[in-house]
Formats: sequence, C-alpha cells, structure tokens
Amino acid sequence: MKKILFLILILSTQLIHAQENLNFGRQKEIISPQANNDGTFTFRLKASNAKKVEIQGDFLIAKGNAPAIEPMKLGADSIWTFTSSILPSELYSYSFIVDGLKIRDPNNVYLIRDVSSVVNVFLATGGKADLYTVNDVPHGTVAKRWYESAGLKANRRLTVYTPPGYESLKGNYPVLYLLHGVGGDEEAWMQLGRASQILDNLISSGKAKPMIVVMTNGHTSNTAAPGESSKGLYKPIMMTPDVFNGDMETYFKEIIAFTEKNYRTGKNKADRAIAGLSMGGFHSLWISANYPNTFGYVGLFSPAVLPPANANSPIYKDLDAKLEAQKKNGYNLYWIAIGKTDFLYKNVSDYRKKLDAMNFKYDYKESEGGHTWSNWRDYLSAFTPMLFK
Repeated sequence: MKKILFLILILSTQLIHAQENLNFGRQKEIISPQANNDGTFTFRLKASNAKKVEIQGDFLIAKGNAPAIEPMKLGADSIWTFTSSILPSELYSYSFIVDGLKIRDPNNVYLIRDVSSVVNVFLATGGKADLYTVNDVPHGTVAKRWYESAGLKANRRLTVYTPPGYESLKGNYPVLYLLHGVGGDEEAWMQLGRASQILDNLISSGKAKPMIVVMTNGHTSNTAAPGESSKGLYKPIMMTPDVFNGDMETYFKEIIAFTEKNYRTGKNKADRAIAGLSMGGFHSLWISANYPNTFGYVGLFSPAVLPPANANSPIYKDLDAKLEAQKKNGYNLYWIAIGKTDFLYKNVSDYRKKLDAMNFKYDYKESEGGHTWSNWRDYLSAFTPMLFK
C-alpha cells in the first residue's frame, strides 16, 4: 500500500510539472482577439503595472513612414483593450507594446515567423481570406523532403505539397515551383503565404487543376529553414551572402531532377510552372530565361529584376538574348503582378518596356498596396487557376 501511495505521489508531481504552463487557478479567461458581429475585432491584454500599452498591426493606418501604432485603453481588472475599425477579409498580424517593450499576445497562440520577427495572426473571414482558411474540403499532403545538391555539395530541404488523392490515385501531375523572397525559406509560402490552404480550396472548388507544389529554399548558404539544419539555433538574417551570387539559378535543375525522380510528374514544358515573390520573382525570371525551354508558365510577383552591378555570375549575362530564346521556344503564360506603391514598381515598369520592345507577350496585373504578403497571397490565388489548362 505504501508503494502504491508513493507511486501516486510521484505521478502527481510529474503531472503538475508537465502541465506547469496550464491555468489551474481558474482566473477569468481573456479572449483576444475577439471577432465582433459588426466586423470589428477587440484585443485585450492584462498588464497590471503597465503605464502605457499600444497595439501595432498591419490592419492599422500608418502615419507617414512610421509603423502603424494605436493606444489601448485601460479598463476594469487591469485589462487594456482596443477595438479595430471594420476589417476587410484578410490574414492580419499584430503585436503589443507595453511601456516600450514589444510583446506577443499571451491569449493568442497563433504565431508566424517572418525572418527574425514573430507576430500574432488572425483571420477576418467572409471574403478572400476564406481561401486562407482550413475548410472542410479534401486536403493535400505537405512533406519536408531533403535532396542532395551535387553543385552546392550539401543536402538541402524542400517543402512539397501533393494534392488531395495523390497517394491513392494514379497518373502524373503538373508541378509549380514556388519561390520565396529575401529573408524567407522553404517554410515561408506555407506559413505566411497560406499556400496549402489556398491550393486545397481552389482545387476542391474546381478552380485550379490538381498540382504538385515544390517550395524551395532560395538561400543557398542555408540548407534549411532556421533551426531545421545542422547550423543550429541561430538568429535569421534577411540578406545572406548568397543573394545575387547565381547559385540558386545555376543549380535549380537539380531540384527539377529530384522532383521528377521522386514524384509522378509530367516531363514536358507544359507540365512545369515557376513563380515567386520579390527575390523569388527575380529567381523565376532568371531561371526561366536561362533554361528557356523548361517552363510553360512563369509568374513574377513584385519581382526584383536586375542584379546589382557587381553580380558577376554568367547566369546574369545576355538577358536580351536569353529572353529572345524563351520567346522563340514558346510558353503558355508569362504573368507579372505588382502593387501600385511597391518600391519595385519602377523596376517592373522598365522591365515591361523591355518586353514590349521585344514583342515578348505577357499578362500584367496591377493591384493596390505595396510589397506585402497581402498582395502575394492574392497573386498566388489568381495565378494558380490559370495554370496547366
């Protein structure tokens, strides 16, 4: 009996320690953010000794170039609150600032990392963000795969989405190679871009063809996302040394070879698409130009266009001749999209003038806003239904 009581005591102690982050005090639960019936959202934070609490979020109106910040009001029980205006359907991010210290919302477990920043997120549904929501539809499979790069002398990681039914059905599927921006990695399109939710919802509604989506790590000096490689737990930086060195473009054929060896894919140009945002748009432009008979579909989302003057890789030479070869070989779709206030707007305008002078056919989408994930999710949602028709 003593042994049984002793074991019970040990087990109880272990359970208490295992659940030490859980709330057994039965304090009043705080809901934050709370979706209100009128389309607004209310944020709450209990900060008993705070003198000033603010909220910073991409749903607020910025004043000039300064970040968009609004004060929160102190109410009963030391709870600070802020209620937004009516918010259009979108995925939003935010943080709290308590006496000058930026913190996460302790009552919202939904977080996304962007480079080295971590922010809370929430969805305002009832519109385009319904595409970003996990709905009750058939779901694809998301896998983390490693491939061996002989050129880079490293094992590197990819994120691969296979559409609903891929495992049980037969036949080949087309492939979209989807590239991230500077500071991103092979997880960026999944986390910030909501790629799997968008694909699940578009495929289930018949608006997009079932396709495999391969999301690469465009920083060739990293083998995987931060914390997911032998480099350990380091602080991510935006501009890694490999940016503009040409390695991503030079060795991209290895990624295609791995995909077509390990997945049931078509092997023709009409079965391949490449698209990316910002740096990924730059990579998509140059990869498709250097391999001018490889991709039937090209998507440039807010793309950087020209490398800096000191970029000396042969991959960046003779763009006009490479574009002429791409035009001659033919393609199904060359799609460019950018926001009106994007800092790359002039670069893209100049690039379009070059294409116009060459009679290089392309489709163009101009949206409101700037260099933002809000636009890039929109572009992915618009681009994928046009693929593989």
